[in-house]
Amino acid sequence: MPISYLTRIVEFSATHRIRRADWAPERNAAAFGQAATDHGHRYQCAVTVKGRLVAEAGGVMSLGALDALLAEEITNRLDGKSINAALPQFADGQRLATGEALAVYVWERLAPRLPPDVTLHAVRVQEGPHLYSEYFGEA
Repeated sequence: MPISYLTRIVEFSATHRIRRADWAPERNAAAFGQAATDHGHRYQCAVTVKGRLVAEAGGVMSLGALDALLAEEITNRLDGKSINAALPQFADGQRLATGEALAVYVWERLAPRLPPDVTLHAVRVQEGPHLYSEYFGEA
């Protein structure tokens, strides 16, 4: 059976800030500019899974199952919320709430929950029309 890739894009609106808790506000402002204060984005998150075409699943995997997983792990957790408040991993003093770190976080949440014989190929987090981050599972 051929190997195929399936990508689903979900959208959510969320705020975030990028600042280090161990730095003074002036140093954060110098390093991260306006991103050091709360601001919002209309994010697009593209998730690509890889697997063999399976007739019983309707393709690589059930689109309904993928949609439910993305709703649970991404949109329900983040839409209309502050990333720093909604995800303990991004609270002050933890991970910086960058697009790159958010892509890794999404990977960590989704990869272990996929059906057998389906693997996560890529996670892309787009913050705007000219800025996105991708993660392919490399450590």
